[in-house]
Amino acid sequence: MLHRPSDARGKFDFGWLDTAHSFSFGDYRDPRYMGFRSLRVINEDRLAAGGGFPTHGHSDMEIVTYILDGALAHKDSLGTGAVIRPGDAQRMSAGSGIEHSEFNASRTDPVHLLQIWLLPNQRGIAPGYEQKTLPIAAPGDTRLDRIASPDGGAAEVTIHSDATISRALLASGGSLAVPIARGNAWLQVARGGLSVAGQQLAQGDGLAVAEVDSLTLESDEGAEVLVFDLG
Repeated sequence: MLHRPSDARGKFDFGWLDTAHSFSFGDYRDPRYMGFRSLRVINEDRLAAGGGFPTHGHSDMEIVTYILDGALAHKDSLGTGAVIRPGDAQRMSAGSGIEHSEFNASRTDPVHLLQIWLLPNQRGIAPGYEQKTLPIAAPGDTRLDRIASPDGGAAEVTIHSDATISRALLASGGSLAVPIARGNAWLQVARGGLSVAGQQLAQGDGLAVAEVDSLTLESDEGAEVLVFDLG
């Protein structure tokens, strides 16, 4: 296991954007952290009211956005216009090339999100966009829901990458067994704290695990965690 503490990430505060990079991104470079398996980027972004990223381009990357608080407005060169809120999963396949913009949908409240990039399993595919609503979780639930996979589903987006992303919710005192089909996993703590095989994790921490077929997550305080099952 490799623990990536929250405070060890690359951090920048531009006023309109407060961001933390788990892996090398933009002006942040650390040769020890260039990604893990097919997972290339996890940025935890807080956009101030009215702030955002003007139109820019991407290619050959699978981009997944997960909203924690607030709402994010998305527009792209495919003609898509959408607002992403907590409980939604968004996937944009950059493929042969796409341009898009992302802005805080509110002029009064910040938006807090995780932006995730995965290496595609095929280059030059047609660009695409997809957005799904995840199952509603009741307060106090301990449950596991898939967010994204190569097969997709009624409540998960389809990604063109050798990976599955799941949302693990743990109530206070909760325990959850998570199967890891591909043998490698990255955990990103979105909220709360938990323990994995004796390793304590706090909000913002990451954990890389190799050569496993399952992980048991336990939390005294409650937690929300993204689990990446990676080939």
